[in-house]
Amino acid sequence: MSAIMAQTTFLLLAVTLLPGQAMAQRNIEVPLYPNGVPNSVTSTQPEKRTFDTEGRLTAVSNVIVPRLIVYRPATSNGTGVIICPGGGYRNLNTENARFIAQRLNQWGITAFVLTYRLPADGLMQDRSIGPFQDIQQAFRVVRQRAAEWGIQPNHLGALGSSAGGHVAAIAATQFTKAFEPGKDTTSLRPDFLVLCWPVVSFRPDIAHQGSVKNLLGDHPIDKQLADFSPEKHVTTATPPTFLVHAGDDPTVKFSNSIRFYEALRKANVPAELHLYEKGGHGFGIKPDLPDSWMTQLEIWLRNRGFLTRI
Repeated sequence: MSAIMAQTTFLLLAVTLLPGQAMAQRNIEVPLYPNGVPNSVTSTQPEKRTFDTEGRLTAVSNVIVPRLIVYRPATSNGTGVIICPGGGYRNLNTENARFIAQRLNQWGITAFVLTYRLPADGLMQDRSIGPFQDIQQAFRVVRQRAAEWGIQPNHLGALGSSAGGHVAAIAATQFTKAFEPGKDTTSLRPDFLVLCWPVVSFRPDIAHQGSVKNLLGDHPIDKQLADFSPEKHVTTATPPTFLVHAGDDPTVKFSNSIRFYEALRKANVPAELHLYEKGGHGFGIKPDLPDSWMTQLEIWLRNRGFLTRI
């Protein structure tokens, strides 16, 4: 199946249906590339999707057709957030992304869960840039269709968790670089950035080695490690940032958040870091929680003017 053909048939990709799945409510899925996926190669392997017992999507891998899943609130306040799920550049944890999207919806924010391509030689000509091509294209698509979704083009942020935090941080620090050659970069800067237990630095002392290996292979050169370490690319133009991490995170060292925060402060970029004693890797995101770090995020967004209806 070619990448172009896949765009019109991705809902028919081979998956195993679980009880109740056919009746599960689906959110709108919007392909990022109507005219063909850049940097792609023909793949005969279907996308893999995992569902829970109630038919809700929990994980995706072998992404062929990058797309947005749109979660719309009952009443929009004009702010949108592109959510980059984590998964170590091996799969996408769409369940956690859904929890975050539902919480954002409660505040009137329109959420766009990005199903981005995962690095694989069998899917891309250059495995190291596919995820970043996809998030840049997501910003183009959402800003072009902002009126349709009831958001303001200058109220669009990025949120990434775990390896998705690396995708979001690259988008927020290298928005003047077109990862798809020849494309316009004028609409790529996020207006704010939220990083949750993020993979940030690819430097050996604190890097999440699984993410490094999956993105760059077994033997990355030093220039690659620097190019893909967002803390090295923070400038005064980097958007205001909210970070959250747990001190007992067994997967991604909390030093990643601290290092990025320090780079932001050095560049005089408004930033807020919440470092909790306990929580592990991924915590406080379910929409029915009465209080968690997301309460602090709500306050931060309100103070920055992103929860006031325009």
